[in-house]
Formats: sequence, structure tokens, C-alpha cells
Amino acid sequence: MRRNRLPLSPLTFAWIAAGLALAGGTALAAPASLEAQAFEDARGNMSIALAGDAIISRKMSPYRESEFLALRDIIRNATTAFVNLEILFHDYEDDVIPAAASGGTYMRAEPEIAHELAWFGFDMVSLANNHTMDFGAGGARRTVEATEAAGLAVAGYGENLAEARAPVYVDTPGGRVALISIASTFNDAMRAGHQRPDMRGRPGLSPIRYERHVTVTADQMAGLRDALAVAGRGGGSGPRLNFGGMTFLVGDKPGMKTVPHAGDLAEIIEVVKEAQRQAEWVIVTSHSHEGGDRREVPADFLVDVARATVDAGADMFVGHGPHILRAVEMYRGKPIFYSLANFAMQNETVELQPQDNYEAQGLGYQDHPGMFQDVRIERMGAGSFPAGKGFWESVVPVVEYEGGELKEIQLHPITMGWQLPRPVRGRPMMADDALGQEILDGLAKLSAEFGTTMTIENGVGIIRP
Repeated sequence: MRRNRLPLSPLTFAWIAAGLALAGGTALAAPASLEAQAFEDARGNMSIALAGDAIISRKMSPYRESEFLALRDIIRNATTAFVNLEILFHDYEDDVIPAAASGGTYMRAEPEIAHELAWFGFDMVSLANNHTMDFGAGGARRTVEATEAAGLAVAGYGENLAEARAPVYVDTPGGRVALISIASTFNDAMRAGHQRPDMRGRPGLSPIRYERHVTVTADQMAGLRDALAVAGRGGGSGPRLNFGGMTFLVGDKPGMKTVPHAGDLAEIIEVVKEAQRQAEWVIVTSHSHEGGDRREVPADFLVDVARATVDAGADMFVGHGPHILRAVEMYRGKPIFYSLANFAMQNETVELQPQDNYEAQGLGYQDHPGMFQDVRIERMGAGSFPAGKGFWESVVPVVEYEGGELKEIQLHPITMGWQLPRPVRGRPMMADDALGQEILDGLAKLSAEFGTTMTIENGVGIIRP
């Protein structure tokens, strides 16, 4: 975490000068103006680098390509930098036990890998995602320990819901930053629970749940009630029906919309307001796989959540999770990144998996992680990560503020080496001119759907207020 030594305030300076004068010493000259003594972190000058999902299972610091080091320098040169931590750090200690359900791959890397993110220039990470509890509370606790030992602030996990919801603060030369981490994509057992006076809370992640509201015609509702009655479930009466995790409503235009869980959103809004009291800058980040009518478009509820957090005082909303880029929206003059896709994609070289994952692929005790990856990729076919070019491309935004006002957003296109061999691909570096143009053109098109104008200047996407 970057820290700065603050200058003496004008009032303190005056007291010292007066004291010396009374003591018969030489009085110090009073500052010519308050501006000359202004605290640096009160000036509103800040640059924030952002990245998507960091699935990092191997060291990055040994590499020296100019395109790789250029990306590192972009992140290091920002005042502060954020990435989503989608891997767990532990050594399979006695309290680290594979959960019955995971986020897919049981994510794990050696604890010292946390230092690689710090080497890259990151200060803060989010931990609320669908892999938070792959190895239970023990795995999450060890991850927090390793991450903090590397000098990274971590948000999104706690021993109870209040702790999981709480912001983490980072002090920087540009001001104090609050990071709030939430997730909508997770197994329900991963969700943290509130603590009571007579019962401890449940360890887990900070959730933003959502509901599916399905609008049907009156005739369709009647048919649904009849079908439920045949199944012995009872259909009730009225214009509203809850069934199968969805709420059915009678309306003129059939369709489905997702809406945020009202209780979760209310709690998150209060946390944002508290963070605004305690920090100059507030970042809200969410791990959300859910999409709209196509994968590149965020789900309705996520748009509602993002805008609500900005309304409550957040300076930006940063999404990740679907492993592809989604639009950038400028909402009330503040940026919403609906998905920053991946920053590192090294899930194929995670060393060990529980037997549950081998059995799911029809493999036995004699098989090894490389075989597990081969079979899973073959079964997934065109839907696998290696087959999807978009999974290996992204941008690293740098959000620049001057005098407390948004100056511009620079979007640096990156590649993770699509179609390279498994031991190579997954590490980020700057994209070349042709690929960078392709990435930025695609992002500009998606962002235009939200009314955002993006230009491309010298190979960098630019958004200005």
C-alpha cells in the first residue's frame, strides 16, 4: 500500500512560529498561502488502475518482454491499483478442506504467489466470488493471511456478514480509498451470515442476490396454476405466483427481468454511504457471471445495483466474472465497468483437484491434473476457455482525476496468449496494434449501447466526460 508523509498544516506552522517568537528565537516565516501547504491527498489528483479476474497460479516476475513490462509499468505508475482475486492461497493445512461444491475448478496457488500481484503494482483485491469458499472457511482465512502478508488490502470475505460487507481502506498520496467487494455468482453455502447476540455468524462472502421476475399473460398464469395443481403443489390465486425460484407476474408483455434482492441492496447502500464518510474515493466491485439477452450484456439486476451504488456515493463500479468484456457506462459522470474480463487466466495449471472433480469427468484415482484438464476441455468443446478467443483479451483501465473531477479514462488493451501452449498462455501483456484495435473496437461498440463515446488514440481507448 502506498503511503505519503504529510506536511505540517498551516495552523501547526503558525503555532511553532509564535512559540519561537515568544521564546526569543527567530520566528519562522508564515506560509505565503494556504495552497502552498495543502495536503497532497486533499487536492483530488488521483489515478486508479483496474483489472478483472486474476486467476494466477504461476510466477510472473521472472519474465522480461517489453510488452509485459510496459503493462506492469502502467499499473505501477497509477496512484493505486485493483484486481479481483479469483484464486486461493494456502498449503493444504489441516483446516483447509475441499468444499462439497466449488466454483468449478478448485482454485489454489502457493501463498507466495500473492507477492506477484504486489510486484505488478496492485494495492487492493476483492475476494467475493464463486471460488471464495472452494476450500471452506479455512481456505478463505489462509488466503486473507497470505494476501495481507504481501501488502495487499482485501475485501469481500468475513467471519460474519458485517465483516464481509465492510470496506477495506487503502491510504495513498491521492487520498484514502475504500474498496467494497460483493458477488452475485456463488453457491448459496458460500454466503456469509449475520451474527446475533446469542449465535455466531457464518463465515463467507458478501452477497448481492437477485430475483427472477417472469411476466406472463393471464391465460399462461392459469395454465401454470393448473399444472401445479396436477402435481399436487397448489397454485393459489391472484396475479403473483412464486415457484421454482422465480416470481411469476401477470402482465401485458411476456418476458423475464432480474431484480436485486432488496435486503442485500439496502445493506450494501449503507456500507457505501459509510465508506464515503471515511474515504475520499469509493470503489464498489462485483463478481457477476449473469448476463442479459446475450452474454456480452449485463443482467438487469446488475445495472440496477451499479447505478444504485453510484447514487449512494461510489466513485466507480467495477464488474468482473463472465471472463469477457462488457460495456463501460458513464452514469451521472462516473464510470461503470460492467465486466473487465480477465487479467490472468492460469486456471489450467492449478496443481491439484479433489476427487469430486475427477469423477465428474469420468476419471479415477490414477489420473492426474493435466489429464483432468485435457478431458474437461475436450468435453466442453467450443465452450471451453481455450477455444474462446474473447476469454484471452481484455483492457486495463486507468481512471484519471484532476482537482477531484474525472479527467479521462485510458483503456489499455491486453492479451493472455490465446492458442499458445498451456504452460505459456494466461499471463497478460500489452496487445499488438492490430489486436488492440480489434479489442477496443469491440468494447466501443458495446459501450455505445449505454450511450458512451470512446475514441482510440495511439492504440489506447479514451473516454472523457
